Amino acid sequence: MYLIDPARHSRRAFLRRTGQLAMAGTALPFALNLAAMGEAAAQAAPGDDYRALVCVFLFGGNDYANTVVTYDADSYGKYSLIRGGNGEAGGGIAIARAALAATELKPTQALPDGRVYALHPSMTGLADLFNNQGKVAVQLNVGPLIKPLTRAQYNSSNRRDFPIPPKLFSHNDQQSVWQSSSPEGSTVGWGGNLGDLALGPNMGSLFTCMSVSGNAVFLSGDQALQYQVGTGGAVRIGAVSGTGGNLFGSATVKAAMQQIAQRESGHTLENEYTKVIRRAVTAEGKITEAIQSDFASGTFPQQNYLADQLKMVARLIRGREALGVKRQVFFVSMGGFDLHDDLIARQPGLMKNLSEALVAFHNQMIVLGVADKVTAFTASDFGRTLSSNSNGSDHGWGGHHFVVGGAVKGKAIYGTAPPVSITNTASDIDQWHVGQGRLLPTTSVDQYAGTLARWFGVPDEQLDGILPNLKNFGVTAPSGIAYPRNVGFMA
Repeated sequence: MYLIDPARHSRRAFLRRTGQLAMAGTALPFALNLAAMGEAAAQAAPGDDYRALVCVFLFGGNDYANTVVTYDADSYGKYSLIRGGNGEAGGGIAIARAALAATELKPTQALPDGRVYALHPSMTGLADLFNNQGKVAVQLNVGPLIKPLTRAQYNSSNRRDFPIPPKLFSHNDQQSVWQSSSPEGSTVGWGGNLGDLALGPNMGSLFTCMSVSGNAVFLSGDQALQYQVGTGGAVRIGAVSGTGGNLFGSATVKAAMQQIAQRESGHTLENEYTKVIRRAVTAEGKITEAIQSDFASGTFPQQNYLADQLKMVARLIRGREALGVKRQVFFVSMGGFDLHDDLIARQPGLMKNLSEALVAFHNQMIVLGVADKVTAFTASDFGRTLSSNSNGSDHGWGGHHFVVGGAVKGKAIYGTAPPVSITNTASDIDQWHVGQGRLLPTTSVDQYAGTLARWFGVPDEQLDGILPNLKNFGVTAPSGIAYPRNVGFMA
């Protein structure tokens, strides 16, 4: 496979891509511009070697402390106090301990020091998938890092030896850093880098990186570009494609416009423009054919936009042979997680939708016989502060995330359980906080992504070309915290 080194994702590569898109015609819909890139010359890999990664991005910065909640008596008492609660009764922005009993996580291997976690009370489905089916892993305290870092090093003025990720605590920038290792303005994401590698075995290269949630830098590679679909299917190209309504109310006018738009021309640029339209129409037709009919009612929850997106991903995976793909990377998302206020009132609905959508998606992968070939994982701008910001929480850094799939080494909690604290002292117990209970990550996004990429089929020696900071890990830091290149949650 061809490896794209992020160091080569330069201004020159960006200008080359934008120049190619400009040739396609900026007046065309985005789907047409994508189609202008054409199909990569490739041969399909032998056998049923399909694998897919599905990034579930939680926009706004999910509150980690009320998603994976510390549940053992000692830690819960500290959590409740910091969040304005009254002991085990909770209160403030602390969830009552009794409400967590049904979602207590029971990993195969107990955590050190008696630590116990439970999921948000609205996440009963995901807790069951963890405890009884073993198909969910929890990764504790993951976030962007350039290299292993302690609180003292974070507070140091020596940024040469102790660099920190750019523009911490900024929504747009940290969304981009999670997806691409660079702040807002980045043009290449690590999902797109994986797509670059997958172009070889994929006959349908245009369908390697697919978003059901609009444009995302995560899916943009140097060669691979994201193809966007909606929850209802391919983005229609209107009268040109023949799938839209009649132009000006006239079938005759529509047919004439189709003929004009797709006819051969002796003019080079006109002819290229025509090829773009034909290719886009063909791509739309392939998507429509591949997704087939909708799933039966009740397969996915209703009035759940994340479930609608994951349902479309499931339909695309079902039609993978028609699309000619062996490797795919998908992007879906939820919004509404920037809960500076009303955390207790507004987070339950978000957590319920996330849990139900992930469980329904995994169950459908089982029905399709590809559960061990598809892995979904969560990501977010950042975690949030442990301390209360009125009746919500403020922007943070590290957070807890989920990995779901048949190939996941589930019923396990990975990473280092952070102490429950908000102070910023020199004590060892607080070395992983940087004020207000913001977690200093003990697992980097590069480690998290590298573990997924290795399962996707990328050899370890090629990972550094996809994840630029991964070369700084694979060590045990002086603090005693291990930073392995492979976190271990994939079989």
